[in-house]
Amino acid sequence: MTGAEIDRSVRQQLRTLSKENAEGVAQHLVMVAALLEAEDLDGALAHAETAVRRAGRVPAAREALGFVAYRMGDFARALTEFRTVRRLSGSSHLLPLMVDCERGLGRPARALELLGSPEARHLGQEEQVELLIVGSGIRRDMGQPQAAVLALQGQVDKVATKPWAARVWYAYADALLDVGRSDDARAWFAKAAVADQDGETDAIERVDELDGIRLEEVDLPQDPGSHDGAGSQES
Repeated sequence: MTGAEIDRSVRQQLRTLSKENAEGVAQHLVMVAALLEAEDLDGALAHAETAVRRAGRVPAAREALGFVAYRMGDFARALTEFRTVRRLSGSSHLLPLMVDCERGLGRPARALELLGSPEARHLGQEEQVELLIVGSGIRRDMGQPQAAVLALQGQVDKVATKPWAARVWYAYADALLDVGRSDDARAWFAKAAVADQDGETDAIERVDELDGIRLEEVDLPQDPGSHDGAGSQES
């Protein structure tokens, strides 16, 4: 990892640092991304914390730490970092994650307040859709399953050609399942499975589950020539 793999926008942020420090922080940020992909959350956290120690006022460093905390389920820490990013950069692009953090902390009212904030109305299309997905989940948490369906109902046809279609259709299927529309839910899980080329969801498994298919671990027959899997020994 040389650090050259980072996005141009992040490289711009690192120009506020000395050349040597910028190169080091860039390498740590690249490692955060690589370790997150490898599901090594502890390793990613160590690199993200180092990046923040070396570049605490660089939004990309704080965002990396926030995202690792979010993936680890540490929603309080993630929310603190995302708020810092918004303060440093003036950008609200992390608002969907902030809303989800409030949801994870068991504060649905505060999450809905963020959903209706002026900043939310000025986000791009993808972020707006993410907010709808999170909002649908919040309404399910609050025991409002029909409202959860309605939150996404107007989007399911509009996103057909978008890269985030699978996520919308999966969330919609989940909401439909909560109101007892299992046949419709199966159809939308199936659509999500076809659209999900990167395996972001477990839509295929959800279809199998609704079809009554269960995959169970089976113990393979033991090799007659082995003993407890350790092989035979000569006397």
